[in-house]
This record gives sequence, C-alpha cells and structure tokens, in this order.
Amino acid sequence: MTRRIVRTALQLALLTSLLFISVWLLDSRYRVLPQTIHNHLPIHHPGLVVTDVVVRTCRFGACAVDPSWSRVDKDLYLGSAWITKAYVDVQRKREQDLTPTDRVVVDVRVGRLNPAASDPPAKDEKWESRQAGLWVKRSARRSDSDSARAVTAVDVLFGADAVDPRPGWEMKDRPLVDGGGAIGPRITIRRGTPAKVEKVVPRVRKDGKFKILQVSDLHLSTGVGVCRDPVPANGKCEADPRTLEFVGRILDTEKPDFVVLSGDQVNGETAPDSQTAILKFAELFISRKIPYATIPGNHDDEGSLTRAASTELLTTLPYSLTEAGPNTIPGVGNYYIQVLAHSGHHAALTLYFLDTHAYSPDEKKYHGYDWIKPEQIRWFKDTARALKADNAKYSHIHLDMAFIHIPLPEYRDGGKLVGERREGVTAPAYNSGFRDALVDVGVPVVSCGHDHANDYCLLSEPDTAGGKKDAAKRAEPDLAEGGEEAVKPKHTRNDKIWMCYAGGSGFGGYGGYGGYVRRVRVFELDAHEARISTWKRVEWGDTERRVDEQVIVDGGRVVG
Repeated sequence: MTRRIVRTALQLALLTSLLFISVWLLDSRYRVLPQTIHNHLPIHHPGLVVTDVVVRTCRFGACAVDPSWSRVDKDLYLGSAWITKAYVDVQRKREQDLTPTDRVVVDVRVGRLNPAASDPPAKDEKWESRQAGLWVKRSARRSDSDSARAVTAVDVLFGADAVDPRPGWEMKDRPLVDGGGAIGPRITIRRGTPAKVEKVVPRVRKDGKFKILQVSDLHLSTGVGVCRDPVPANGKCEADPRTLEFVGRILDTEKPDFVVLSGDQVNGETAPDSQTAILKFAELFISRKIPYATIPGNHDDEGSLTRAASTELLTTLPYSLTEAGPNTIPGVGNYYIQVLAHSGHHAALTLYFLDTHAYSPDEKKYHGYDWIKPEQIRWFKDTARALKADNAKYSHIHLDMAFIHIPLPEYRDGGKLVGERREGVTAPAYNSGFRDALVDVGVPVVSCGHDHANDYCLLSEPDTAGGKKDAAKRAEPDLAEGGEEAVKPKHTRNDKIWMCYAGGSGFGGYGGYGGYVRRVRVFELDAHEARISTWKRVEWGDTERRVDEQVIVDGGRVVG
C-alpha cells in the first residue's frame, strides 16, 4: 500500500513538472498566461525593456525629447561644442505594453561597418543603423522580451579608460563617432533585471588581524587626466592610469581587508562626468572583492554630481559600504561601520565617518574651509553612547577609529610627529571642538586627507591641543536634553589621540613641495592585543618599504 502511494505521488510530481514546463514554454513564445501570472515567472524581467536607441543632435537651442522616450542626460560633447549638443535617447516599454509591431533591442554595437558581417542576425532580427556609428540589433520575437538577451537599460560613460563594473553591465569597446572630442562617449548596456547587491559584513580575520588601506585625494578625471608635479617627471604621464595602477599594486601587495577613501576621489574641475570617475576607482575594489567606504571631500561635488547623487551611486555598487547617513544633520556621509569579531556578532572595531563639508560659509570671519557642525558632533556622541553597551560585550578590548577629509585645527599643533609636514595645514579657522569630542568618546585615532604633501601622524595631548587655547573659537556648549550644559566625564579611556594624514595618492591633484611622492596609509588592527599599527607605501622609490612604521595604540591605549 505504501509503495503504491509513493509511486502515485512521484507520477503526480512528474506530471505537474511536465505541465509547468510545457505551459512556461508556450507562454515564452505565445503569451498564453494572464499577465498577472506571467509576471511571477522566474525568467520575467520586471520593469521595462528597451525597444530602440538613437542619438539626437541639435543646434542653437535646447534638445527636446519625445515624451515616449527617455534621455541619458549627458551631452555627448560634454559642453565642449559651441552650438551643438547630442544625446542618447532610449525608448522603453513595459512588457505587457508591447505591440505586435514593437521590436526588442537585444544588442548594441558601435562602428562604421554593419556588424552583420561578423555577427549575422538570426531570423526575425535585424541590425539597424543609427547616428554617430551606433548600430542596434532588434528582434521581432516576442519571447525575447523575457530572454537573457533583452537590453533593459542604456548609459553613457566617457574616455578611453572608462570602465563599468556594475553587475550585468557591458561597455562597448569603441566610442561613438560624434561627441566628446578626445574624451569619446562610450555606450554601456545592461541586460536583464538589475542585480541585487548584498552588503558585505566586514570581520576580523581568524588570526585576529584586520588591515585597512586609507586612500586619499585620488583626484580622478573624466578621461585619463593630466599629471601634476609627477615624480619622476620624465616621459609621458597620464594621471588616472598611473594613479589607478599605483593603488591596484598596493591592493595586491598589502591585501587589505577594507579600504577607506577619505575624500576628493573626483577632481571636480576635470570631471564633467563624475560617474565615469567614480566607476574607475570602484572597479579596483569590485574586481578584487574588497569592501570599501567613502567620504566626500571639497572637490567631489564640483563635477557633474552633487554630494548626495555621488553617494547614492556609491551605495548601489558591489562591496561599497558607503552610506548617506541621517538627513537630520548637516552633510552627506555621516555614518559608522562595525567590524565584527571573527566569530559572533559583537564588534571588535567601529569606524566613524564624518563629512567635513567644503568651503567656509563665513569667508570674512573664518577664511578658508568649513568645519564639522555641532549637530554632527552630537550625532557622533549619541551614536557612540548607543553602541557602548553592545561593544562592551566583545570578548577583547573594543577599539574605534574616525576618518574625515579636511584636517582639524589641532593638526597645526606641536608635539610628537612621525612623518613629514611639507605644507601648511589648511584646517578650518573655526574650531568646533571635534578633537575633544573624539577624546571624550575614547577614539584613539583620527585620519584625514586634503593636504596632499603632509603624511604625518601627530600625537595630540591635552597640553598641546590648540583647541583649548583659543576660547573665542570654541564650539557652542554641548547641551544635554534639558538645555543644561552636558557634564563631561571626569575620566576617559584616552586623554590623547593620534591625528594622522593619509598623504595624497592621485596624480590629478597637486604634488610638488620638494618632490613629494604619492602615497597611501595602512592601518592594521590586532584585535587580540587591542593594538593598531600604521605605515605608508609610496608610488616611486623604495616601494617595498613600510615607511614610518609605528604602533599607535596598544592594549587599547594611545602609545607614543
């Protein structure tokens, strides 16, 4: 009896599977199922499919776009043509809205010759010529709207060195014939549905180590860029390829567990398409599967994207842990990341990131650069306080670090200094008190970028901290909930802090100052010993040496 029941169940399962496959095959070709059922099939592409792609050129005025089309909002000439503009326009439709006369785009090529010679179209397909050397392969088969071949998005990047590391995207190997001048526009397409990007959870390695590479001031352009003050200066120097080769070499040598990009990733004035520059540095980490996080510098939003737009793009990329942070406080990029212990769910290390903004909002009174705002400092303290109880459950000593772009005023102070101070410290003229907030919370290390030719770590102690000397330029009192001035703790875990620079890494930014060599900074956490060590790596010269290697935290306390 039992054997008969099992046999019947197997037969029913086989019959059901055959029926499902048959209906699926019929629906793929003839759409026999209602749309509500069809939309839930595994191969279905929710959203839109591309039915046509064209290049539109206009002169002496705005380029109107047909309401039934969408536009990639990038002038193919990048604003370099006096009277001419050109755009890529894309027609997209929902699958259920396709008519019998609609064709689905299944490939795009760029070139002067018809691709049919090397890639003959199948039945019901045709290569169609468009302006600027664009060729579009369109299919009349209705089933192609749900196939893996269906193009669902089109974008434009610029320059011979452009890359597109976004999952599912494929960049064409030739620039469009028109537009861009030396920075030729490149078509990139996505097939299928957008890939879901899972956030990586950083963890300490089994040996208790966790290595962070800090890369600052890449100053990447749209196109290869021009080197500024290269060392050595002989021969041709293209800024971005040399910068990216340097960082890639360090990634392969140091094999960091995490990368912090501490501002001015994009050189705004030479980046008319900031997206292109962002994807170039992101490719370094995505291709190596290394998680990374960014904060904006004063130049990142001087290109085609705002701080918010750049951050939004970065949040969608694989291995990026960048966040916009709360919208209730000033700035974009105020957030923290927890590095968990090798096993378990408690954090061994907390990394804080804060936006230092750009230029002074009161140039007459406080010349130069902006400062971290009181609201940000309150958020930082509140966040640290909220994390304290859980962090205390970690089986070893929990540590914290902070990363900013523009240095704090105390970077100007005297004291023990390891490294070089080649240029003046361009910190804000107004001291909002963030150095003291870091010490109050117990953060032993803060590291910045901005001043390219400075690469030192400064031991900031209470008797040398310049913020205590100039009461006129202190921050507003830290107010408790009832409006009373908050009582600061009598004792903190550390009453001093190491304030480090990464050093400038990019050839698109300035160098000079007596032959400054581009460099990056490494921090290594030993969670078992509550120890943080740091050193630098240089682009030229003694590239194998750990420059100025030192222990800055041991047993959870600042040393030096």
